[in-house]
Amino acid sequence: MTRLFIFLQYLIPQHLLSRCIGYVARSEIPWLKDFVIKQFDSIYKIDWTVAARTEPEQYVSFNDFFTRALIQDARPLTGRLVSPADGLVSVTGDIKHQRAIQAKGHDYSIPQLLGETLPTSFNNGSFLTVYLAPSDYHRVHFPQQGALQTARYIPGALFSVNQTTANHVPGLFTRNERLVLRITSSEGDYYLVLIGAMIVAGIQPFWDIAPFKAQQPIDQPMQGLAVDQGQEAGRFLLGSTAILITQANQKWCVAPGSTIKMGQALVS
Repeated sequence: MTRLFIFLQYLIPQHLLSRCIGYVARSEIPWLKDFVIKQFDSIYKIDWTVAARTEPEQYVSFNDFFTRALIQDARPLTGRLVSPADGLVSVTGDIKHQRAIQAKGHDYSIPQLLGETLPTSFNNGSFLTVYLAPSDYHRVHFPQQGALQTARYIPGALFSVNQTTANHVPGLFTRNERLVLRITSSEGDYYLVLIGAMIVAGIQPFWDIAPFKAQQPIDQPMQGLAVDQGQEAGRFLLGSTAILITQANQKWCVAPGSTIKMGQALVS
């Protein structure tokens, strides 16, 4: 079954399927969006206790629900470097030969992921990957205060990013569409990468009210825009993965397989 699942992902029209589902997710027809939200809730058991709006009828679309805001202080910042998102820590490690681990038996080129040369100052750095399940809070936040230098949207495929696919599709994260944010910081520079995935209707950056348009690359200077720790960086209109790549070599205090929340300390 695993081989069939992977094989079908190569065959199906990923972008067409995602656009069709995205059309439903954007719909503001009351009965349709309420039905989809309730069905989603029945499958994934959403934690409504931390949502700012607690009834399906309060959302204008499924996308509005999926990227829902949380109540104040639901995600306190608890360290100098914190998790950018809710999710599952799928892998952590140190950068070796400008490569990072995707899953057992697979690694990938960090420069290929970023769409640019990795500065040599990152050669002894670290990385951490967070997988966002459908039930998770789907806004991604800056893990540390700094200055946003560049934002690059790289179009690509839309493979699923669950662990099964990560285990079997080489270079998965360098194949999928992604948003690459480069931040300079007094505590060490870092990259924050948002990875698109199957069924994702878009990656929406914090400075825009709409997601990027598929197949239209963007390379945008951000002029050292000041960003605060915990400030929203972007959101997924349906789930995916966030990758943190740091210049400093980190002693991660979270382990692969553990569940984390946005704002939770990543280093002691």
